[in-house]
Amino acid sequence: MFKKKLTVHETSPASAKQKGEWDDTIRTIIYAVILAITFRSFAYEPFHIPSSSMEDTLLIGDYVFISKYSYGYSRYSFPFSLPLFEGRIMRHPPERGDVIVFRYPINPRIDYIKRVIGLPGDRIQVKHGVVYLNGEAIPRMYDGSILKDREDGTKERIWRYKETLPGGRTYHVLDEKPDSDPDINGFSADNTDVYTVPEEHYFMMGDNRDNSQDSRYLDKVGFVPEVNLVGRAEIVFFSVHDTVEFASPATWWPLLRISRFLKAID
Repeated sequence: MFKKKLTVHETSPASAKQKGEWDDTIRTIIYAVILAITFRSFAYEPFHIPSSSMEDTLLIGDYVFISKYSYGYSRYSFPFSLPLFEGRIMRHPPERGDVIVFRYPINPRIDYIKRVIGLPGDRIQVKHGVVYLNGEAIPRMYDGSILKDREDGTKERIWRYKETLPGGRTYHVLDEKPDSDPDINGFSADNTDVYTVPEEHYFMMGDNRDNSQDSRYLDKVGFVPEVNLVGRAEIVFFSVHDTVEFASPATWWPLLRISRFLKAID
């Protein structure tokens, strides 16, 4: 006859059920976040390619997965670069020719992606656009050309070569001209002094040789410390032209580069 009044210590069945559902949802979200952080820290992490420095291996608008376990782990393997330990653990040195994401030595908050050309102890020099490794020219063979859009709407033809590293690894590089003009300090990235790679450091170069700020520029990038390596680029999982407007899904289809989806990175 009388409705039971709830005291401050009692909860209705409906409220208890709702509270249980909220608890389950919060736990699910926490577990998902922990799983995502663990996966990105120890297995694979996605990266977006923002510049042309690795063309035509990687294009602006490519999205790649890098393997975090390839070289072991350093502080830069984890979110916020927490200084949990010094150096690298589970260390595996990179191989010459690997395409690597690393932290920019001058500002470690910034990610760079380049190809390893020089290992510790190697001597590197560039003469007339040709890379010399320990005194021997890295063989390269003309392999056609590509057309690039200029800002004025015209097309520019850029020569493409296939380089072959010791051991037989091959990849394409672009070279607009064999002798770039020196900068105001007299430096030319196509004609350099000899670089000797220090221990626990690597010499990185972009495949787009005339449009890459890399280890040739000692005051800007220089030799990359091993601790700065984040992971090896493995595969292009998605690619879209850099003019895409993600806010307008109807425009996406013509700009998707489907032929690049799931493309292994040489």
